[in-house]
Amino acid sequence: MSSLARCLSRVMCLLAVTTISVSLSSHTWKEEGVVYGKIGDTVTLTCSNRNASSEVVWRFNGSSNIRWGNVTDHGDLELPRVGPSAMGHYSCYDQSGGRLQSVLLRVGYPPGIPFVTCRAADYHNFSCRWNSSVETLLPTRYITSYRVDRNSPEICVQDPRHPNTCSVRSSKLWTSYQMNITEENPLGSSFRILEFTVQSIVKPDPPEIVLAEPVPHAPRRLRVTWAYPSTWPQEPHFQLKFRLQYRPVLHMLWSMVETANLTDIITDAFMGLEHIVQVSARDFLDAGNWSEWSMEARATPWTSTEMPEPVLELSNETTTEEPEPQVKEPFDPVEKAAVMISLGIFAFVVLVIFLAVGALIWVRVGRTMKDGGIKANFLTAIHMKTLPKNQIL
Repeated sequence: MSSLARCLSRVMCLLAVTTISVSLSSHTWKEEGVVYGKIGDTVTLTCSNRNASSEVVWRFNGSSNIRWGNVTDHGDLELPRVGPSAMGHYSCYDQSGGRLQSVLLRVGYPPGIPFVTCRAADYHNFSCRWNSSVETLLPTRYITSYRVDRNSPEICVQDPRHPNTCSVRSSKLWTSYQMNITEENPLGSSFRILEFTVQSIVKPDPPEIVLAEPVPHAPRRLRVTWAYPSTWPQEPHFQLKFRLQYRPVLHMLWSMVETANLTDIITDAFMGLEHIVQVSARDFLDAGNWSEWSMEARATPWTSTEMPEPVLELSNETTTEEPEPQVKEPFDPVEKAAVMISLGIFAFVVLVIFLAVGALIWVRVGRTMKDGGIKANFLTAIHMKTLPKNQIL
């Protein structure tokens, strides 16, 4: 029943959108003196003002040589399998040379199903963009509408400053939208319907003000900072997470990390090499898609440029300043963990070897005692020790 209801809902939406399209296009594409034809079809031009008993002469752009057309018994010009070269001005004349009618022939193709993508830069607005799937060679226009749940269709407003784009303001969360983009030209129309929720198409704009800078006395570190995109709502329940990609300028492979902060420190940068850094954003709960990458930021890790202080001689006394102690870069947590793991493995191997040697000695001693050898030698040694020295000799 639910699938049947959904199917009926889509049919009703389609009928409503079609009604809007027809109401908007009922009086268009009727240009005075213009005839449209489909490439590959036969087009017939009628000389409507001629005398039924008189012959007519057709001319194309002023020339009477129309090899690709035939004049019928009724004085009409029949053009089979028209192509782009057939486009132009056609005029019919009576026997006295008077022009009876002139038309402009334009040929092309009917529209195909348009390619449509919809995106929400935030949770309050979204826009849809489309492109034609067929180069029609004819004037084309688009009728854009949408429907929320089972409400009546509404017009998706097109902005002349942004061709092939329409926008919906004050969109609703957790609500199903049905978007219809209809492409029309004088030879017909075609449409595409998309159904989605706002959270499924959310895609933030790239982060802004991306900066990268070296960390003092840390030749393998870079500090990166950025800001939320200005189009994202500054509200506590709409948070973003970020991913950071970076690489040396001369390398092709990217390294990547994720964070929920507006700053991060790269700990495995290449010493002395300039790095490229970019940041991308996504809804914190993984709704929608990652944004495009931000503009590039570039930086080189810190390098020591200090020179030793010169020695100054004053009145036979030499004064030198003590060099500053070298500041060592703190251990990276990953390197520290690797060292600890290596020491643990080494200690474990030594312990196993020690236990193995002890077990081997224990087995040999036990076997000897079982044979009675150690016991006899032990008693003999005790007896010899108790005898007087002169008896032993």
